Formats: sequence, structure tokens, C-alpha cells
Amino acid sequence: MLGALEVTASERQLDLGGARQQIVLAVLILNANHSVTLDRLVEAIYDEDPPATSRAQVQICISALRRLFSAHGHPEMIVTTRQGYMLRAPADAIDARRFESLVSRARKARDGRSFPEAIQHYREALALWRGPAFDGIDSRAVQALASGIAEQRVTANEDCVQLELDLGRHHELVGELAALVQEHPLREGLAAQLMVALYRSGRQAEALQVYRDARRVIVEELGIEPNERLQQLESAILTSDESLEAQPPAAVAPPEPPARPPAVPGMLPSDIADFIGRQAQLDVIRQRVTVPLAGDGRFAVPIIAVAGRAGIGKTTIAVHAAHSVAAHFPDGQLFADLHGGVSRPVHPMQVLDRFLRACGVQGTALPDTLGERAELYRMLLADRRMLIVLDDAAAESQVLPLLPGSPTSAVITTSRTRLGGLAGATHVDVDLFDAAQSVELLSRIAGAERVRAEPESAAALAELCCFLPLALRIAGARLASRPHWAVEQLVDRLGDEARRLDELKHGDMGIRASLSLTYDALSEQARRLFRRLAILHSHIFSAWTGAALLDRPLADAQDLFDDLVDAQLIEVAGAGRNVNVQYRFHDLVRVYAHERLAAEEPPPERTAALARVLGALHRLTETARTREYGPPAGPHLSPAPDSPLPAELVERLIADPIGWFERERHVLLAGIRQAAQAGFVELCWRTAMNAEPFFELHVYLDDWREIQEIALEAARRAGDERGQAEMLCVRGTLAQTEQHFGEARRDFEAALTLFEKTGNVVQIARSRRNLAFLERMNGQLEAAATHLEQALAIFTDIGDQISAAHTLDNLAAIRSECGDIDDAKIMLAEALVRGKSGGSRRIISQILHRMGRVHLQAEEFALAAGAFEEALTLVEEIGDTVGESFALHGLGIAHLRRGRLREAADLLRRALAVAETARHRLAEAHALAGLGELAVTANEPGDAIGRLRKAVTLFRQMRAPLFEAQTLTMLSEVLVALGDASAAERALSRVHELADAVDERAGQRLRDNLSSAAGLVEGIG
Repeated sequence: MLGALEVTASERQLDLGGARQQIVLAVLILNANHSVTLDRLVEAIYDEDPPATSRAQVQICISALRRLFSAHGHPEMIVTTRQGYMLRAPADAIDARRFESLVSRARKARDGRSFPEAIQHYREALALWRGPAFDGIDSRAVQALASGIAEQRVTANEDCVQLELDLGRHHELVGELAALVQEHPLREGLAAQLMVALYRSGRQAEALQVYRDARRVIVEELGIEPNERLQQLESAILTSDESLEAQPPAAVAPPEPPARPPAVPGMLPSDIADFIGRQAQLDVIRQRVTVPLAGDGRFAVPIIAVAGRAGIGKTTIAVHAAHSVAAHFPDGQLFADLHGGVSRPVHPMQVLDRFLRACGVQGTALPDTLGERAELYRMLLADRRMLIVLDDAAAESQVLPLLPGSPTSAVITTSRTRLGGLAGATHVDVDLFDAAQSVELLSRIAGAERVRAEPESAAALAELCCFLPLALRIAGARLASRPHWAVEQLVDRLGDEARRLDELKHGDMGIRASLSLTYDALSEQARRLFRRLAILHSHIFSAWTGAALLDRPLADAQDLFDDLVDAQLIEVAGAGRNVNVQYRFHDLVRVYAHERLAAEEPPPERTAALARVLGALHRLTETARTREYGPPAGPHLSPAPDSPLPAELVERLIADPIGWFERERHVLLAGIRQAAQAGFVELCWRTAMNAEPFFELHVYLDDWREIQEIALEAARRAGDERGQAEMLCVRGTLAQTEQHFGEARRDFEAALTLFEKTGNVVQIARSRRNLAFLERMNGQLEAAATHLEQALAIFTDIGDQISAAHTLDNLAAIRSECGDIDDAKIMLAEALVRGKSGGSRRIISQILHRMGRVHLQAEEFALAAGAFEEALTLVEEIGDTVGESFALHGLGIAHLRRGRLREAADLLRRALAVAETARHRLAEAHALAGLGELAVTANEPGDAIGRLRKAVTLFRQMRAPLFEAQTLTMLSEVLVALGDASAAERALSRVHELADAVDERAGQRLRDNLSSAAGLVEGIG
């Protein structure tokens, strides 16, 4: 209700139908658990001019809503009462009721003087709003009821702001109040609050201007003067009345931050509790991002470019400022570390991948080029209020593609050099702390009493740290972890100029002395782990990598990681827990770790440590693949490097294989790159091969393309023919997934040639199965069957159940396309048994889908629907979006042929939407053909022609002649029904061409299907 009307079931947004249906539902929700008369619903839809059929139309809407809710497990949601109808729903299922409950709790806390708790409840309540209540519902009755809810919203906002003003939060409120006053210019209470907030922020002139603007509007609109309170407030501001200063209430415990709605991306790192100083910079940032510019500048995106040397605290300032203004950006906050200080900065393509996914874009919908991704990003943010923080940019070229196009969003960047090429940016330079600020930071970290006891030593320590915030933090942490040390003791240690003076003169290297002190205080094992982490090229590393680097148990490695975290040499990254915790370096600390690695670790030990990590990564990837998809065909690594991880730990790490892959995806990419660079060629391509099905499942096409290119090139350089063949198969599968069937054929044939050269029969079978799919798509059914039968014999002989099941599934497809329904059923029954024994959910879902197709062909529509429903459950469980589109399409066709047109329409539209989002042309074409068949059945030939022609075009582009011919045959029948014999003849002529192009058996099937359509054409010719 609190925005556009939305209903979700099982985290899925439902299609609520047309305008009348939404108005009926809106009235029922507004009166939830109370009866609504039929006359009242008629009035809501038609106002004072209802047609004769109005009552019947309302009843149709009620029936449609009941079917919708019943289909999603809520058959008793709408019930008939004596008076009319009633929607039954618990209060917490309706956002407006949750809003009212939270406001009630806020007021109760306020009355009990628990002001922070009250503010938290108010903010949680206000965060539920996504826009005006029932936005887009064109009904006077609904909007009249919605206006009451809107009034509650503004009142709650006023109450909340007043409490925050009382707590001295005026700086943070100015932007929010300015927007509220602009939206509600006649609400004198909001104007008064904005005047107070501005005055307390030292902006007296602006506060008085708010009064003058409010008075002008009130006089012009209402013909009266502002109320007495507002006039008195103006007078008090003019005289700087002391009563205007904040009068904070009694101290109470700070509130916990309100939870954000789960649909809003909140990517900001956590703020720090001991932030000090930087008030001038913060004021500039807050002012620029919350107060719109006047004149032509109002159309520009607010950009704040924070610049300063490494370790100066740029990120801290940006994150702290972002948190303080987050409430002004209710649609979310995006954050990216661009790693500008390393040799391989993050490319904008990678950042846009993360940002677009965070905004709800499916992996398959991500465009291939930087320009297209940037355009999609700007489109998504055009009507949103979002804050984007881009940390550690190397140059303007990294930032420009990540800028939104609308001034409703704002951008904060940080960089080590000024980004002068960002047009219109507000530049904020960050310098060193002064002496007082440096001592204050030490006090907050090491303890105020301790620093006060040694003021001269504290001042000397700040100076030795060069007043650099990161160095101060490290020094403070050392003192905090050594409570028996005097401050003077640390000053003496830093006094060795040989360890720090030269570095203090070289910008980015200015904190080496502090890092050395921290490093020297570690145990030998912690230092060894610290050094060896620098071997890895990944920006993030998991706990298991420490165990592999040291060849120690995981528990020991975790203890050492904790030591490094305590010393602030690394930090915890992400939300992983227990064995899945991940860490990362600060950039400058990574540089120092590289130096220590070069100085202290002999090359053979470095190589051995890297081999253990890469071996462990391969073992984890292989085990995850085996757990989810069954083992890959063919022999294992020969010889196989020992994995340092025990089997029990491997099982714990990949208990959820798909979740493990999501967490470790970036580690995998970096590991495959590094394996290639270090000459571990077989580990490189084996890991890439095992990771392939995960990249395919979630359609990480960019990553998939990168790993196969790296591994294929490594195998070629090393002359590894097996590796080349495997990677050609991977590249062919990628091309097949993108429906580039010509490229896929070239790669599969090249792989087959290499496998035949080495005599690897298992991989020969795999290549033949891949080629069979392309032959079937091209209408060469006999050739496809030959490939599959040869492959099946090999897979059966070696006991590879998953590969055999997959092959039987493909053979069944050919049998059904040739009309051998019984043979197809037998094959699928065997395939399902083998698939379940192998445990691959994806293969099982594909077999169930094929069973549904065969049942459709046999006109066993109930059985078909059951098979498609089972397949749909599985693909939703594993996140297979392409499989979801195919399952929805099949289920829609099953309902269509059972005469359930409404259910069929919903399913087929969903299938098309999922296919378009995933950019999968084959699924899209099938969904369009299904919608064309639906239109034919519904006697809507005009709609049918449009859908079918689009499907024909897609099938033709993909060179899928059988599907094209089947769709053209249906199209010709529609054209005949419309009396267009000429167009029908052209369609049938194309079918004859296709029948001649495919093999004899497939061609004969197409000609058999042509007879009835050709007769119809002759009948109108």
C-alpha cells in the first residue's frame, strides 16, 4: 500500500491484473478483516456513473483475485460475507498496518522518554514507504482513503524530526526537512523545524529565508499570515535567542540502526565509532549531496571528489559522510573499492556487474559492452535517489562510466590524486591531522587516561606517526593491545630513523615504520601467514587459504588470522561465518607484506605455498562440482598434487556448493589467473573446467569467458593437448549458451579432433554429445542420434550416471521429434533413474522438462503439467533462470491444451519475461510461439500473427530449422483464417525449403504436418 500496490507471496511479486482488479483489491486491503459491500466496490471503480454490468464486473475481479491467491497457496484470502466481501490478512502482512504499529510503539517510547528508541521506531515506519500510498490507482474513493494514511506519514515524520532536533542532530536533518517543506509548503510545523535546524547549524540567513518563503506561499494560497508560533520563531532567530539552542534530554542508550528494507541495496561498509575531526570536509559533502543547486546546476549530478595521500583517511571520511546522509537516499547506497593503488585496478565493467546485480538485474541480462552497461545503469537510477561511493579511484576513466545521469542520485569518490577531469565536481582535499586531533585519536584508541598521563610522549608519538591517520591507528592499536606498555616506550621504538625516516619522505610509503612495529610484535607464525598472504593475487582471501599457505590445521590458521585482525593488518570482509570467514588487506599493508615476502621467503617456499593453495582450490572446486553435478567425465589429475585440506574440512566448506561458489567466485578467478602465470597449467585448466557449470548456472558470462581464455592460452603455450581440448569444450559450451551455434560447432569439432588424437574415449563421447545438440538444432536428427548412441555406450561402460542420463535425455528428444513417443518415454524413465542416482538437480530438472514435452506430444496434459511443475520447483531451488523460463513455458502449454487459458496466459507471459531478462533467445522464441498458440486458441489472430512472426525471426537467426518450420506451419493456419492466402503460401513455401534442408526423417515429419495447412490454403485460393 505504501507506494504502488504490490502483493508478494513466497518472496515473489504477483501480477495483480488490470486497473479494475487493482482498485477492488485496494479497497479490500484498506478494509482488511472487515466486510466491504458490493455497492462500495462498484463506486470505487466507476464513481457516480456505473454501467449496467458493473456488479458483474466486480464479481469477475473478485474471482480473478481468488484464483491468483489460490494459485500461491492462499485460497481463503478473500471470503464472501453477508454484506459483501472481506480480505482476511494478519496485520503484519500489510505494510500500512505495520506502519501504524511502529508509529504507536514510537509514541509510547517517546512518552516514556526513551527518545532514541522512539526515533528508531519512527524511522523504521517511515522506511516502509516507497512512494505515495496506492500510487497509480485511479480511483477517487481509494485516493480519499489513502490521503488519511499520507497525513499519518507526514505527522510521524514531524514527530520524529522533532525528537532528533531535541537530540542535537540538526546537521543531518537539514536536507530531509528542505525536501519535506518543498513537498508540503503549507505545513508550518515543517517550516519551523527547518528554520531551527538551519539556525542551529550556523545558517541564520537561510533560516530567515525559509520564513519569508513560507509566509509568501501562505499569503498567496490562503490569504492569511503565518501562525503566531512561526512569527515568534522568526523574531527569536533575528535576536539569536538562547532558547533556540538545543536542549538535549536526559542521556539514554543509543538506538540500534533501523533495518533497511531487504530490496534496497545497502553496500556501505560499517562506520567507525572513533571518528574525529574533518568537520569542514563533512559539511561540504553533506551540503552538496543534500541541497540542490540553483540555476542550470540543478540538472547536474552532485559529485564530491575527495583526494589525499594514501592512509590519510579518505575512505573513512567518505563512508562516515555517506552514513550521515543515507536517509536522504531511500533507494539505497552502492559502494565499490576501485583498487586504484594497485597495478591492476578494478575495471568499470566489473563494478557495473556488481551494481546492476545489486539493483536487481539478472546475470544473463548484463550487456556485453561497457557503454551498454553504463546506459542500463543510468536508466535504472534515473528515477531513484541513490548514493554511490567510489573508493580509491585511479583515474577519471574509472569513474565516468559509473556516474548516474540524474541529479536525484549523488556520487562520492576518493582518490590519491585530484580527479580534475570530473566536470562540475566539488573537490574536497584531505590533509594530515593537526597535533591536537592526532592526540585525540590516540586517546580514543589507546585510552584517554593513559594518554593524559603522558601528554608529552603522546604528542611525540603523534609527530613520529607524521600525523597520518592510518599510522596513528596502528600505533594506538599496539598500545591498546599492550596495556603494560608506557606511551614513551612506543615513542622510543619509533625513534629509530633508520626504520622510518626515508619512508616518511615518500608519500605512499609513509607508514612503514608503524607497520614494522606491528609486524615485529607478531608471533613468528603470524608473521609467516602475513607474508604468505601476499603471494595471493586475490583482493579477498578465505580462512582455508591460510591453512594451505602454512600447511597447518584450519583452527591454527584462524587463530593467526585473528591476531592479524587485532593488529589491524587485515580486516574481515563480507558476512561469512565460521569456516567461511573471509579477509582482506588494506592496500598499503599489502605493499608492505609484499616487501616482507621478498625479503624473508625463499622462492622455493613461495612456490610450494602457492601450489598448496591452488591444489586446495582445485580440490574444493572439483568436490563442489561433484556434489552438485556429479563427477566430470574422464580420469583425475595425473599426477594429482596433494591437497593440504582434510576431507572433513572440504565437506564443511562445500556443504552448500552453489553458496560456496558465490562466496569464492573472485578467489576462483584470481586463482585460475595465477595458476596460468605461475606455470601450473593442468591445475589452471582443471579448475576452470570444474568451475564451468557454476558460471553457466548463474550466467556469469564475463567471468566464464575470461577463465576459458586464460586456461586455453596456458594450455596452448605449454603444448598440453588435453587441456586445449577441454578448454575448447568449455568455450564451445559458452558459445552454445549464448546461442552462437556456428562458433560452438567449430570449438566442439576442434576438441573432438584433439581427443581422437590422444585416444581419450570418455572425452570423445562428451564432444559427440555436444555436437549432437547442434545437429539436432540444425535438423540433422540421424547424425545427432548417431553421435548420442556412441556417447551413451561409452558413458554406460564407465558408469558415468550423470553423463548417461544427459545423453538419454537428448536421445529421447530426437525420438519424440521423429514420432517415437513410446521409445522416448522408456529412455526418459531410465534417464531419470540415472540422474537421481547421480544427484544432479539440474540434469533431473532437464529430464523432467523433457518428460513434460513428451507427455504434451502424447496429449497427456495432466501428466505433462505434473512433470513441468516438478521441473519448475527444482530450477527455482538452484537459481537456474533459463531453466525456469523453459519450465514455465511447458507448464503454460499444458494448461493451454487443457483449456485453462487464463492460467496459461500468466505462465507464458512469465516465461517470456524471464527469457527476456536472461537474454536467452531460444527460450524467448519458445515463449513467443506459446503465446502465439494461446492467441490462436483465444481467437485473437492479430495478436497471434505478431507473436508467431517474432518467434520465427528468432528461430531463423539461431538457425533452428525444425522450430522455425513448426512455427511457420502454425502461422500459415492463422493467415488462412484471416483470408491472407498469399502470405500463407509464402510461409508454407519456406517450410518446404526447410524440409529440404534438414535430413530425410526430419523433413518427412515437416511435410506430414504441412498437408492440413496446405489444404486450407487451397480452400481460400
